[in-house]
Amino acid sequence: MKIYFPQWQGSGTGKNIEDGAQTILDYVNDTDFTKVPLSEIPAGKGGEKKHDIHNYDAITEQLTRLKNTISDAQPKTIQTIGGDCGLEIVPVSYLNHKYPNLGVIWFDAHADINTPCDSPSCNFHGMPLRTLLGEGSKHMAPLLFSTIKASQIHYVGVRDIDDVERTRIKESNIYAPRETDIDNLITTLQSKNITHLYLHFDFDCLEPFDYDKTYYQVADGVTIKQAEACIQGLKEKFIVVGSSVLESVTTDIAELKPIEGIINALT
Repeated sequence: MKIYFPQWQGSGTGKNIEDGAQTILDYVNDTDFTKVPLSEIPAGKGGEKKHDIHNYDAITEQLTRLKNTISDAQPKTIQTIGGDCGLEIVPVSYLNHKYPNLGVIWFDAHADINTPCDSPSCNFHGMPLRTLLGEGSKHMAPLLFSTIKASQIHYVGVRDIDDVERTRIKESNIYAPRETDIDNLITTLQSKNITHLYLHFDFDCLEPFDYDKTYYQVADGVTIKQAEACIQGLKEKFIVVGSSVLESVTTDIAELKPIEGIINALT
């Protein structure tokens, strides 16, 4: 199943996130993508914070819509063009329920493993992994098909980590190397008997000198060449059942040229 879900409300103000997702959809030019409508509840500067989550009502309404869309279709695979990282709680939890030996590869500059009460921003796109672990807000739990284990999480390119997130990563020995080592990642996954993968790709995992049309730019990231090689290596060794491309903000298709290989591999 191919899904277009340009959620921006999980990022706070979401400047250009929805437009950036539309640009990728225009580039892909694939009519098979199912468009899931966003909420019309006020968000951003006009939004409300509930349960320590900005834009809570808008997020939960549209994520419920996404969950129902996936539940009705019962797909074997999911490819998503989005949107902010908070949307991942639905497709990841669905595929985790369907494939018990799922590994989650989190290409991202950020750890996204805060709880609402610990989040400096209270923006939900910094909370999806903690939510997926079943340790987030109890109010978000109904959106999940299942919960994951810490051993299923594998970061690539993570480098902007809050202190509380660092503690959570350390206490469960979550895979989060500072340097990208494709062979080591593959060996680690194989040692856990993981056979199926979900590839979450937030473009801010990339080195800004390679690609900077992202919601955040964080120095010392993964090069485009490294990212492409990593995706290809994972696809050769494992069954990729889900993927996403998220938080690119350019509205000019021509500016997607550097990341075409990544988009094509994941969509």
